[in-house]
Amino acid sequence: MLTAVPTFAVNCSLLFTELPLLQRPAAARSAGFDAVEFWWPFDSALPGDAEVTAFEQAILDAGVQLTGLNFAAGDMPGGDRGLVSWPQRSLEFRDNIAVTLGIGERLGCRAFNALYGNRVEGSTPAAQDELAAENLALAATAAGSFGATVLVEPVSGAERYPLLTAADAVAVIDRVVRESGVTSIGLLADLYHLTVNGDDVSKAITTYADRIAHVQIADAPGRHEPGTGTIPIAQHLGELADAGYDGWIGLEYKPSGPTTDSFGWLTDLAAPDRSGSDR
Repeated sequence: MLTAVPTFAVNCSLLFTELPLLQRPAAARSAGFDAVEFWWPFDSALPGDAEVTAFEQAILDAGVQLTGLNFAAGDMPGGDRGLVSWPQRSLEFRDNIAVTLGIGERLGCRAFNALYGNRVEGSTPAAQDELAAENLALAATAAGSFGATVLVEPVSGAERYPLLTAADAVAVIDRVVRESGVTSIGLLADLYHLTVNGDDVSKAITTYADRIAHVQIADAPGRHEPGTGTIPIAQHLGELADAGYDGWIGLEYKPSGPTTDSFGWLTDLAAPDRSGSDR
């Protein structure tokens, strides 16, 4: 049992998929949550003004806080995992920076996930890593101008994605800070991805506590809600709290049934207010 209950945000790209995307923030609010996060919610890296306005209005109308937003990451269902290190789409990522951060600034979001990208043919890992450092510095500079942070995330299930452990992501972060002087960049610690990739999650939390800027959870195997697998999620949340992390916890899991039936595990945390309405 946790001594202090974390504050949770619903990832509306994986939860409430029974509903159209723009109805999901209101569904999260009806379920008792005050915060949501999204992967890139548009088909294009440069959506039209009407699309952006409709997305923003859905969140405002629902009365929830946007706590996390991904930059455009390519065709995720098709296997893409980001544009940051992809030479042929680097300009697309750079154009997307202003759009993504503009949405976030208007909605008070302060965390932006920049998926690193797969290794691609026609380029070397060294060249891709150099490009990624440049692009992350650009994004982090822009984000830092309004107190926001760019996130770097280890990911599982993508064999050509090079960042697998917390140490891998921190090495990228360190390079960006060292080469550009920008400090508005941090680690996205997704407990599911770290576990599946064989990282020592408890050690990663204690080692990189000062680098963790956002946390997401799901159980493994299956990537379903906590309690459906073997990850000691309550233990890890306690370790995060002990290490000083008091930020949002993104619920980034695939519900094993209807989304509204997947929140029963929260009662085990015994919280009078699970939504973080004090944030």
